[in-house]
Amino acid sequence: MLGTVFNIQRFSIHDGPGIRTTVFLKGCTLRCFWCHNPEGIRPRQEIQFFPDRCIGCDACISACEHGANTIEDGVRRYDRSLCVVCGKCVDTCYAGARVLTGSEMTVEQVVEESLRDRAFYETSQGGVTLSGGEPSLQHEFSREVLKQLKEAGVHTAIETCAHVPWEHLAALLPYTDLVMMDLKQMDSERHRAATGAPNERILANARRLAQTDKPILFRTPVIPTVNDAPEDIAAIADFVAELNALRSGAPFSLELLAFHRLAGDKYRSLGLEYKARDLEPPKKNHMAALAEAGRARGIVVVSR
Repeated sequence: MLGTVFNIQRFSIHDGPGIRTTVFLKGCTLRCFWCHNPEGIRPRQEIQFFPDRCIGCDACISACEHGANTIEDGVRRYDRSLCVVCGKCVDTCYAGARVLTGSEMTVEQVVEESLRDRAFYETSQGGVTLSGGEPSLQHEFSREVLKQLKEAGVHTAIETCAHVPWEHLAALLPYTDLVMMDLKQMDSERHRAATGAPNERILANARRLAQTDKPILFRTPVIPTVNDAPEDIAAIADFVAELNALRSGAPFSLELLAFHRLAGDKYRSLGLEYKARDLEPPKKNHMAALAEAGRARGIVVVSR
C-alpha cells in the first residue's frame, strides 16, 4: 500500500508528548489561508521553485521535455500548467532551487523510518504522530501505519482538522493513543470565509470523538482577523466545556497556538498567493489574555 508523504520530521517536540517523529501526509480538505504547511494542501506531488537559490546553470531547461522551464528577458520562468511533475528538473538542480514535494512511500518504509528513533520514544514517553495535510484523507494508509506502529509498541497520535467523513476518522481510532484536533472558529460562516468550508461536520465529529475513550487535545491556531478576539476563544472554550459534559473521564483542555509568518517562502515556491502576509503575529500578552478568556469558561487552557 502506498501513501503520499511530504515530510518525516524527527525529534519533534510540539506534536504530542515526548520526543516524536511526525509524518506529514499530503492532501487536506480545508484551505486555511494562513496554513503553515501549504505543501501539504494538494494531494499530489508538486515542484517547489525557489528563484533565490538558482545559480543560472540552465540544466533544468535542458532537462524539461515539456517547456515548463524557460528564460524570458533574462528571468527564469516556471510554467506549472506545462509541468507534468516528472522530477527531471529537480534531479539536475544541484543548487536546490527546485524541490519535489511529496514522495510515494509504502507503509513499511514509513514504519521503518519511524522506528529508527524508538530509543528516544522510550526514554521521553514519546512516539509517532501522523499529521499533514489531513492524515484521515489517506485513511487506509494511515490506519495501516498506525496499526504496525502499535504492534511495535509505539505511542501513536494524529493531528486532524476533522473535516472528513466520520468513518474515515473512526477507522484510525483503534490504533491511535492521542487525537489532536483543531477548533478554529465557532461561527460557521466565518469558518467558511477563513478555511473554505463550514464547521458543522467538524463540530459533529468533535462530539462523536468526545464520546469515545480516546484522549483528545483540542487546539486553536490564533489567527488575526479570524479568531483573535477574547469572545472567539470564549466561544471555543464553551464548546470544549460542552464536550467535557459528554463523558466522565479526564476533562479536555485547549491549546492556543500563535500564528507566525514563516510559511511565506513556501507559498511563493508553490505559485500560491500568501494571503496572510500582512498579518502580525499575536504578542505574548495578547495570547495570555486570550488564554484567560478561555479559562474563565471553566476549562484548562495553555498558550504557546
